[in-house]
Amino acid sequence: MPVSFDLFGTLVTAAMPSDPAATVADELRARDVAVPDDWATAYATPHLDVPRHTEVPLPAHVAAALRSRDVDAPDGVVRRAVVAAFDPDVSRRPGVDIALDAARSHGPVGLCSNCSVPELVSRTLVRADLRDAFDAVVTSAACGFRKPHPRPFETLATELGSDATELIHVGDNADADGGVRDVGGRFVDLTTTSLADLDAELPAGGDDPCR
Repeated sequence: MPVSFDLFGTLVTAAMPSDPAATVADELRARDVAVPDDWATAYATPHLDVPRHTEVPLPAHVAAALRSRDVDAPDGVVRRAVVAAFDPDVSRRPGVDIALDAARSHGPVGLCSNCSVPELVSRTLVRADLRDAFDAVVTSAACGFRKPHPRPFETLATELGSDATELIHVGDNADADGGVRDVGGRFVDLTTTSLADLDAELPAGGDDPCR
């Protein structure tokens, strides 16, 4: 029985920029990109016409926002600015080790995270000493859709060698993480339980050596 976890707000806390538009602007200027006077408006405005729940990588959004103000910047420069803007201090939330041990006793363990910033999930896992904790990792930027869309859950289940209907997903956001229920899986809501108590939320018999 596969168990998956959300990352930010579930397994880790991360100090993200309080004003992302301003932080990205600072990093663009540091790379000699002319930032428009109305950057806050440009940053907050959708510029790419995509279906609902499609994940637009943040560098693509930033590049489109710049183009909307007649500013051209190399894609590599924009990407580096975005990556630098989201470089948080990271810490594990209480009970992470207990929860992961409980999940492993039931089967493969995965990570399913909404994140539009390149490299942020991988850097966060390294800093939280969780790089080797998962059998599979799926991010919205990589699979193209954000939770609650079925695609992230289905992709993760496939990578774990399971069906999405078998997936138990642990998260702190009922709207996003609760999307696992739409593919027939089960949602464990960390607003009503804790990581340390996860084992009590999992089906009995996870230690069966014959499974």
